[in-house]
Amino acid sequence: VQLQASGGGLVQAGGSLRLSCAVSGLSRRSLNSYGMGWFRQAPGKEREFVARIFWVSGRETYADSVKGRFTISLDNAKNTVNLQMNMLKPDDTAVYFCAAARSTVSYIEDYNKPRGYDYWGQGTQVTVSS
Repeated sequence: VQLQASGGGLVQAGGSLRLSCAVSGLSRRSLNSYGMGWFRQAPGKEREFVARIFWVSGRETYADSVKGRFTISLDNAKNTVNLQMNMLKPDDTAVYFCAAARSTVSYIEDYNKPRGYDYWGQGTQVTVSS
């Protein structure tokens, strides 16, 4: 399984960026058993949960810090997970990672923790200037 994240860059506060994560190595049927997450990690800080979505249902969950500004979505035709980020703030500056998790019982509790995920992409830098 491979995850390829893209779309990061430099943007001014209040601007928008759209991240994408292409998933390969899993059939469309297998993906129905997975949840997809976005995490971020700022320098000197721990990796933190941003958002997640289930392939089978499209159900979304967000961290409080991004709720109302970020939207996670699926492109089923391309096996891609997107993260639309609006009203960006300097505090959103971080390396953003996409991740995939088998929807097991443990994922119910660990969906917002890095240990809840089985596969990770390489990360893409997002920098928001003030």
